[in-house]
Amino acid sequence: MRKLLILLLATLAPAPALAANQVALDNSVFVERVTTDASGKQRVLLEEPKVVVPGDRLVFVLNYRNAGGEPADKFVITNPMPSAVRFAGAGDASPIVSVDGGKAWGALDTLSVIQPDGTRRPAQPADVTHIRWAFQKPIPAGGSGKVMFRGVVK
Repeated sequence: MRKLLILLLATLAPAPALAANQVALDNSVFVERVTTDASGKQRVLLEEPKVVVPGDRLVFVLNYRNAGGEPADKFVITNPMPSAVRFAGAGDASPIVSVDGGKAWGALDTLSVIQPDGTRRPAQPADVTHIRWAFQKPIPAGGSGKVMFRGVVK
């Protein structure tokens, strides 16, 4: 059982994101825990995952920094969705997603999935295989920021 948990944790860390130009990326993953104090007030904590179980909510954070001497134009981050995790949104950000391994991209509500019988059905969060952010403005030399997305352990 312990070996299974370690293997699951290894699959939760996203593969290195792909970026153009000289932009350095750093990925982190956290488990979102809700605690209640003595007065009944709830607090949301982000913790490093030691053990995760189905249903745990995860937060993936991708920090980026332009390490080059020039602005990074047409900057794109593409991150595969860990197979053990169901996509649960990206907050206020507007990434596009793929449900077919990165062949086609779009907003989730515009995509569909081919069924075994050849019919199509609307794509759902569990179908997401990749997430992509395409920056509309160049990132200045030395500029940095972060994007994030959420998932739920399957």
